[in-house]
Amino acid sequence: MISFEPFWSTLSKRGITTYELIYRHGLSANTIHRIKHGEAITTKTLNELCFILNCPVSDIIEYVVSDDD
Repeated sequence: MISFEPFWSTLSKRGITTYELIYRHGLSANTIHRIKHGEAITTKTLNELCFILNCPVSDIIEYVVSDDD
């Protein structure tokens, strides 16, 4: 399962809000909604987030192994 927990930690460390991502950097509110609800985002969006936050993909998403596997 893909988790966006690193994304929230990275935002916090950098002192950036979702409001700032939307209104200063042009990310769509729908993208933030999808991340908040653990839904899929595109690799293009991951690339944009990496560029905006100046970080590797691992600072945005991680794969979490479930106990069911």
